[in-house]
Amino acid sequence: MSFSVVVAIGLYFILMLAIGYFSSKRVDAEEDFSIAGRRLSPLLLACSIAATELGIGSTLGVFEKAFGDWGLSAAWYILAMVFAFIIISVFAPKFRKTEVKTIPEYFRRRYGKKSGLISAIIMIIPLIIFVVIQFVAAGTILSILLGIDYKITVSIIAFIVISYTLLGGMWGVAISDFIQSIFIIIGLILVSIYTLRLCNSFPNVVKHVPYESLNLYKGLDTPKIISLVIMYVATFTVGQEVAVNFFSINHSYDSTKGTIFTAFLLLVFAFVPTLLGLMLFSLTKLGYIDTSVVFVDGLRYSLLHLALNAMPPFLIGTLFLSLLSATMSSADSDILAVGSIFSNDIYNVYFDNKASSKQLIFISRLSIAMFGFVAYLLALFNSGSILAILIFVFSLRAAGAFIPYVFGLYWAKSSAQGSIAAMIVGSLSFIIFKILNIKIFDLEPLILSLLISFVAFITFSKLFPPAVETLELSD
Repeated sequence: MSFSVVVAIGLYFILMLAIGYFSSKRVDAEEDFSIAGRRLSPLLLACSIAATELGIGSTLGVFEKAFGDWGLSAAWYILAMVFAFIIISVFAPKFRKTEVKTIPEYFRRRYGKKSGLISAIIMIIPLIIFVVIQFVAAGTILSILLGIDYKITVSIIAFIVISYTLLGGMWGVAISDFIQSIFIIIGLILVSIYTLRLCNSFPNVVKHVPYESLNLYKGLDTPKIISLVIMYVATFTVGQEVAVNFFSINHSYDSTKGTIFTAFLLLVFAFVPTLLGLMLFSLTKLGYIDTSVVFVDGLRYSLLHLALNAMPPFLIGTLFLSLLSATMSSADSDILAVGSIFSNDIYNVYFDNKASSKQLIFISRLSIAMFGFVAYLLALFNSGSILAILIFVFSLRAAGAFIPYVFGLYWAKSSAQGSIAAMIVGSLSFIIFKILNIKIFDLEPLILSLLISFVAFITFSKLFPPAVETLELSD
């Protein structure tokens, strides 16, 4: 391993910690910590969301699927995000105008404390799982690079991510994500160009991959793609790690600009990991690589071993920085979301509703450290299929919270009972459909659960109407 690569990774870690430290100087009030004082620019919003969503699932997960069963159609995992954010851009100004800091705060002020608590639980559990997945991936990546034990590297990753997040809060996350988004997109594009050189030419790649792998609909047909777009729209809308960017932006009209730019960044990147997967497949067929070396840690991490054995130090460092950025930028947003929800929607509501701004910052930092440590302990046990786990927890969160959140923004007759029924029925039905593999009219479990959640929401809102029909939030 080149000494310069190790130094570059070390400097990257120092940079992340420095961002956290200097960002902490901008934190005077709780709003500075949780939503950057509502001073985020459209550019920072776009880069923060893009870096958050281009995590391990969108990089190595897509690469793995492209090499395997999905082929070119693996790009839909990211392309569907592009369509989702274009749709969300229409509603984004409405999210900012709520003047809340978290999704559960919206539920509490719109529907009451019970709805706020249920939504907080629905949000926190998936977020912790997201952090675990990113810790596992980042720890494995660093272990492969340095050739040291995974438990040591995952400890390093957890310490750095937790440290700069609890120091800088939303400012630290947004600024670090801005830098990490550059590493992710430009870095992996450079690696793709060099990998194409190893294949000699793109026609050579096409010649040595199965014809069906070049079908854009091989792994995902149209109904599944539509389901994926719906899943993204629903889960990004109610996901605190994404929504916090809308709550943090300067003005409501800026949120549309930032969201469209997010879609553009994702579009630029969409085919990069997919083409890398196809190119590696081609290299194996051409016999240009030693498969016993490249696949020593399985298909998921084969790209890392290809770099270590066939690329110059500059590109090795570029690839590892890109993938570490992808994982860490997702983990920091997720763990900040957990801290904000715990402080704002659990501690400040149920333990000390008169807590000062400084006290809430302390509780946020304490909960980031506490839940981050829990995620770290779980990460020590490693994980299974990346995309399968991500899609499940994404969908679970969306199944319960999406309908009451969006309808609450536009329908004055939305009621607390309707909100609670929608969240409970939507979440439970999704779990049942998924575990028992139930499909009705060939609809995906998430679509069915959203429909059931919708019916429950409308029914209970009609049976138990609100005392006052209004779209205004309570204090």
